[in-house]
This record gives sequence, structure tokens and C-alpha cells, in this order.
Amino acid sequence: MPNLPLDAIDRRILSALQRDARLSNVDLAAEVGLSPSPCLRRVRLLEEAGVITDYRALLDRTAIGLGLTVFVGIKVDRHDDAHATAFREAVAALPQVVSCHLVSGESDFLLQIVLPDLAAYERLLLDTLLKLPGVKDIRSNFVLNTVKSMGTLPLDQVARS
Repeated sequence: MPNLPLDAIDRRILSALQRDARLSNVDLAAEVGLSPSPCLRRVRLLEEAGVITDYRALLDRTAIGLGLTVFVGIKVDRHDDAHATAFREAVAALPQVVSCHLVSGESDFLLQIVLPDLAAYERLLLDTLLKLPGVKDIRSNFVLNTVKSMGTLPLDQVARS
């Protein structure tokens, strides 16, 4: 259950900003059917409530030389707080890791790692990942082709207020 109930206008604002976060407030207001002042107030409320957490540019990984994406499943041997904290802090400090999730199933953690090439992944694996606190097993899945990435969230599935 969301902390802030979202009405139809909030969902339209969020959908528009997911498509283009660079919309001016005037253009956003016109798109969602509000005047600029109430639109800006709603955006600020969504930001303050933590619904909108950030604005950023999406980069073409291949165009900037980061052509290899690897999903890495990591199994750890200990689940106590000290080991879990040490593992999470170590992973969070790795710039190549663009996301890390605690998951159920064969792995305990699933990391999305972005690097220039296979040689860079080999170095990261041998020099860093295998030495992370508590690592028991690592399984690597290499992306061959990306079908969909960073899709917009399905706001039509959000409970209506």
C-alpha cells in the first residue's frame, strides 16, 4: 500500500515524467490538464512523499564503452547481520554494480554489473567478487541482447484513491 494515495492526476503526472523527466512544468501541466501552479504543488508533494525519488539521464551503455552486462547470482554462506552488512556495504561500493537485489531461489543476491568487456569482468570476478565477505558461490549470466530495459512502471496497476 503506497504511503501517498495516488489519484488519476498523480498517475498522469508520474506517467508523463517517466516518459520525459525533462518536461517543463508548463508542458507537464498542459499534458495532465492542470494549470502550472497546482501541477508544481503536486510534483513537489510527490517528491516530498518519496514517490519521485530522483531525476537522471539514461545513457547508452555501448555508446560510452560499457558493452557487457552480466547478471550475477551470489550465494553467501552466512546470513547473520554482521556478514550481511559487510557484504551489502562491499557491493554498494562497487561502481560496476548498477543494481543489487536480495532474492529468493538458488541465489541470495542478484547483481547487475556493467563493464567494457569480458576481460574486465574476469578481473572483477577474480580480484573482487570472489573475495566479497561470505561469498560461497557465484553464477554469471551474460546478456546477449537487451529486449527491454528501464521500462516505465505500470501505474495502471496502482490502487486508485
